[in-house]
Amino acid sequence: MSNYNKVESALIHGGIYGDEYTKAVNVPIYQTSTYEQSGIGEEPRWEYSRTGNPTRAALEALIAELEHGKSGFAFASGMAAITAVLSLFHTGDRILISSNVYGGTFRVLDKVFNHFGIGYSIEDTTDIDGLEKKITDDVKAILVESPANPLLTVTDLGAVARLAAKHGILSIVDNTFMTPYLQRPLELGADIVIHSATKYLGGHSDVVAGLVVVNDDELARQLAFIQNSTGGVLGPFDSFLLIRGIKTLGVRLDRHVENAEKAAKFLSDHKAVKKVYYPGLPDAQGYEINKKQAKNGGAMISFELYENYDIKKFFKSLRLVALAESLGGVESLVCHPASMTHASIPYDVRQQIGITDGLIRLSIGIENIDDILADLEHAIAESEV
Repeated sequence: MSNYNKVESALIHGGIYGDEYTKAVNVPIYQTSTYEQSGIGEEPRWEYSRTGNPTRAALEALIAELEHGKSGFAFASGMAAITAVLSLFHTGDRILISSNVYGGTFRVLDKVFNHFGIGYSIEDTTDIDGLEKKITDDVKAILVESPANPLLTVTDLGAVARLAAKHGILSIVDNTFMTPYLQRPLELGADIVIHSATKYLGGHSDVVAGLVVVNDDELARQLAFIQNSTGGVLGPFDSFLLIRGIKTLGVRLDRHVENAEKAAKFLSDHKAVKKVYYPGLPDAQGYEINKKQAKNGGAMISFELYENYDIKKFFKSLRLVALAESLGGVESLVCHPASMTHASIPYDVRQQIGITDGLIRLSIGIENIDDILADLEHAIAESEV
């Protein structure tokens, strides 16, 4: 029985807490590839670190508890986690994906799993009635992000989960942008939750990792088999770093979101900004749905400048906010989705779903908000033509 009720405490004390041998408050880094066994034919708790490692097991127990799931799985990257989940499917199966998802998710479906006869189609998952019409006999899952990357599109996760259950298919949610601190899809009925733990869960841009959580014993059995068979596991040192990062997730995200709300208002009010995408703004698409299923709007913002501003000059003029891939670290980052995170999506598809060449994506960090806003103001002013 735990001695806490709130998520802020679970971040620190959840999963497997401490070390039973030394009473250290941190789970040790079990930097070993194999384990001595007591005898032939006996089933040891630990045998080989691809199959299981105590440090990784502590992380997996922690993320399962935070997402209110039964079983967690840690992988060497977010894409390794997605690959493991997609490995649940068979030749002839098709997966419906949100109209804007991370480019790597699109790429692995389009360039890898297509080779094995697993198909996909890009759909507007915000239109539940329209989505239902796209469910044919070969559709076996719906994979969504909410808010989605990079347009921060909000999907009603509970409605998608109910739709999937009605048709006997899986609902899969990439919860990277929100984390279990802000949103818990399993509580809304989702079958599988995925994280690029490289982002907010790690939080310091120093570890690459992926996590999966499920609430079903059979799904857990299948994923454990896939994890062990394909071997894309997270190592013990990175598992330790990720546990450490998660301990401060609550205080970090509180600051991230506080800054993001101010940055979103600043951009919304700016004469140079044509459009802002941020689910925490009252006039944003899906605002009411997001308010119902998430704690707040998160800390990711996308926006477009008017045509008389040169975005290349904007990027070059930033002095505090770094132009870089990834998101969710303590430092503010900016990227150009069309040429960076979503470059693997064909141009015509990007245009169709709204990922324009003028779109800018901001990951708001935890620096002083005045410094962030001053840097954005400077870069915008420098980019006017």
